[in-house]
Amino acid sequence: MNQLKNTMKTLCIALIMLCTINTSLGQKKQDDFHVLNGNKISSKSFSNLIQHTMDSLNIPGVSVAIINDHKIAYHEVFGVKNIKTKEKVSLETIFEGASLSKPLFAYFVMKMVESGEFELDKPILPYLESVMGKEKIKQVVAPDSYERYTKLTPRIILSHGSGIDNWVKGKPITIAFEPGTDFSYSGEAYQHLGAALGTKLGIGWGSKLDTLFLKKVAHPIGMDRSFYTWNDVLEQHAATGHIDGKRNPEIHRDKKVGPGYSLQSDAQDYALFLIEMMVPNNINEATRDEMLKEHNHFKKDNKLVKETGQTGWGLGFAQKPTPYGLMHLHTGNNKDFQAYTMFIPKQKYGFVIFANSNNLFPLLQRIEKLIGEHF
Repeated sequence: MNQLKNTMKTLCIALIMLCTINTSLGQKKQDDFHVLNGNKISSKSFSNLIQHTMDSLNIPGVSVAIINDHKIAYHEVFGVKNIKTKEKVSLETIFEGASLSKPLFAYFVMKMVESGEFELDKPILPYLESVMGKEKIKQVVAPDSYERYTKLTPRIILSHGSGIDNWVKGKPITIAFEPGTDFSYSGEAYQHLGAALGTKLGIGWGSKLDTLFLKKVAHPIGMDRSFYTWNDVLEQHAATGHIDGKRNPEIHRDKKVGPGYSLQSDAQDYALFLIEMMVPNNINEATRDEMLKEHNHFKKDNKLVKETGQTGWGLGFAQKPTPYGLMHLHTGNNKDFQAYTMFIPKQKYGFVIFANSNNLFPLLQRIEKLIGEHF
């Protein structure tokens, strides 16, 4: 009889354990997290707000992460990769980062500077002339801007002091002011910097440069879903872009590294980069400090000062003073994909969000009503 009782007891314990395991597998534990004003936010309420707002704004998919105390305190994905197939966004889904490409590429450049393989204050022109020739450069650059083009350096480009338009779209490059004396946001200039880096390293600016980025930057930080050029991983896991709720059939399968736009990543991976910027392990603190130092101070009439309160640019990130400390931030917009990120080192806090939609920023405005100003 005692043996039977012991056997039944063992079976009951096993069943309880099995039920517990099955329950834990079916549910994702969500903890509260804190925001900049010190408030504790329920992960459940935050997730519900995002899902409800996505539905009202017709946003197909989102990936979002929040950092507390240098750790990822919240990471969640929502919606679908593609409104036609209805395939759900998963933890493996990858989004276009658009201009969030720039800060991460700036880190890559600084990693090369730190190792002595690239120079922060040497003009990029000699590298480009070595592969394109002087006459070709003169065809790309307007005659009255050539002299100014010769003065462009990685430091000036990374802090958006080149004077080049954001994108020239095949037209000759004109430079609006003496490089390094004013601000002009330019993805075009970042493209030239990428070409100069790849040329200096002797590997060009295609997949070999991306492979080096993975080796020197992404993998040491722990980022395993971030790429600048198209590959098999993206073919399987990349989300599809949408404009006004309609699927964009065009897929950006970039064969060249686009430092200004071609990064594909997700919120969790990019959050690891933000943590690296706050507590660097893969670069020296002095290199990180150089990145976060203001290199381009906005003039009083700059529209960013008036519209957003931003005051300047470091090497990669924009800067905005807040009551909680200096915010480093960047937006991303490839039209059918949008993204946003920020962090405040003083608070050990960061935020990043990706969407396969052109309607992300109204979502951010709704989110701020719960978690406070982040933009």
